[in-house]
Amino acid sequence: MLPEVASWLRRRTSASDQWPLETLLAAKGGTRISVVLPARDEEATVGAIVAAIREDLVERAPLVDEIVVIDSRSTDRTAAVAAAAGARVVAQDAVLPEHGRMSGKGEALWKSLAVTAGDVIVFVDADLRGFTSSYVTGLLGPLLTDPAVGYVKGCYDRPLVAGDRPIEGGGGRVTELVARPLINLHWPLLAGVMQPLGGEYAGRRELLERLPFVTGYGVELGLLLDVFQHAGLDAIAQVDLGRRVHSHQCTEALGAMSGQIMLTAWSRLQRHGRMLPLEAPATVLTQFRRGPGGHDVRVSDVGVGERPPMIEIPEYAESRRSLLS
Repeated sequence: MLPEVASWLRRRTSASDQWPLETLLAAKGGTRISVVLPARDEEATVGAIVAAIREDLVERAPLVDEIVVIDSRSTDRTAAVAAAAGARVVAQDAVLPEHGRMSGKGEALWKSLAVTAGDVIVFVDADLRGFTSSYVTGLLGPLLTDPAVGYVKGCYDRPLVAGDRPIEGGGGRVTELVARPLINLHWPLLAGVMQPLGGEYAGRRELLERLPFVTGYGVELGLLLDVFQHAGLDAIAQVDLGRRVHSHQCTEALGAMSGQIMLTAWSRLQRHGRMLPLEAPATVLTQFRRGPGGHDVRVSDVGVGERPPMIEIPEYAESRRSLLS
């Protein structure tokens, strides 16, 4: 391990139980805190997550100022369940409609900047099972107590739930097989980040609004690499949140996800001056599935779109000026 990585791990890694609510309330001051859940067809889990945050961190203690669910074209009762649990629900396509529609998780996260007021924004996936509000308090700890920290990643144990029997350590397959090798090869100073693709993280608005957002599955990797490029390693911290249980995708879907992760890494290698590309990468992924007559060929486009830094959007910049004036 590089000595810089070992030093960062010692200084910038903590656990959620090191950040009691009383400490955070004392450190909050006038800082506004938004919690954002991007959600698509998550009616089974989103309500319990919203309710836990509302009960623990809004009603029992005034830590969180708003809970916003960005509904990403759900076809089930996600929006109704989230609203009943106490969230403000915003339809993804209703935000900045003049800038068109794109798809993917990153689109929901990017648009959340335009409809939230927080100085600090906490992102939480809406498919978590067994969620506790310590996820939120843990992520907020370094941000509220250390002005040098601008971005906090959650880390956790990720079991693979197969039926009723969890396989400990079996989750995070794309992380271990694709993202971690890429990071260690090309961004070795980030080798200490335990869950680079994890969906629970938090950041200061003044940093997030200056970053582009990949619209697909590469959003978490893109943000991490751009924060590192923009603010440096010491602006990043990570907090151990314990255990994360969520729904899992099939291997075929993970293949498409991996393609987007690799394309995101490729774009950052080029943009950050870490390589000289000879040609653009292909974005078509060919996969095979056994059918009655042999192997069926399945072709999909894994190309990733990208939104510019939100601060460059005139409507957003004007709204922020109005809010701060």
